[in-house]
Amino acid sequence: MAKPPKLDAAAAEAVDLAREAAIEQGGEHAVGEHLGVVAEEGDRIVTHSFECLLPGYRDWRWAVTTVRASRARNVTVNEVVLLPQPDALLAPEWVPWEDRIGAGDIAPGMLMATPDNDPRLEPGFAASDQLNDGDDADWVQLRTTVAELGLGRQRVLSRHGRDEAVERWQRGEAGPNNELSREAPANCATCAYFVPLRGSLGVLYGACTNEYSPSDGHVVHLDHGCGGHSDVVAEQRAKELPAPAFDTISIDESLFD
Repeated sequence: MAKPPKLDAAAAEAVDLAREAAIEQGGEHAVGEHLGVVAEEGDRIVTHSFECLLPGYRDWRWAVTTVRASRARNVTVNEVVLLPQPDALLAPEWVPWEDRIGAGDIAPGMLMATPDNDPRLEPGFAASDQLNDGDDADWVQLRTTVAELGLGRQRVLSRHGRDEAVERWQRGEAGPNNELSREAPANCATCAYFVPLRGSLGVLYGACTNEYSPSDGHVVHLDHGCGGHSDVVAEQRAKELPAPAFDTISIDESLFD
């Protein structure tokens, strides 16, 4: 039985040299972590493996072979190649498009059809964001009439859809549990820039209208907050600048006669 090749210590320790060679070949952002080193057939020859970060090269590895000549101290690079691993040449398991798309993936020109049985929506005539204090029969008749006349929206958010949105917003950056809110002088509920939403969502959420806030134009929780709260008022008003000594703004029409 043949003896396994001996790992040369100097060539094996030349990780930085091997990384530099891989970066020179593929670019700084294409080389990842050092994955190991193996001894090759022959004297003082080893191959270093690095993670490949190039798009489209899933499960590929950078292989950098280093060698040291007999009785020499310096290690040199012999070869730099990309090598596929067992799963690199296999297509990933097919996932339907509707299961691949995630939150925020809709881009300009992209259409994402909503299923006709989406639990987040319900027919517009069958839903209301207000409580019904009247007769059920009259209420149903009113909704049916509205639908027949083509008034209102065809579909609206269901209670499930509203609850799902509230839970998602609660966990997001617009919720109350983040560093921005903890460092704020007061919450959005007491801010003049806060505009409540209509309907049941307005009980907890509104929109921020402060252009200097990172939440401007976004839905925020009542207990959310930032450093741009309207109650934070400067002690002194900004000084008004005097009129310019020379008028550099107006145009003398006579110059163009």
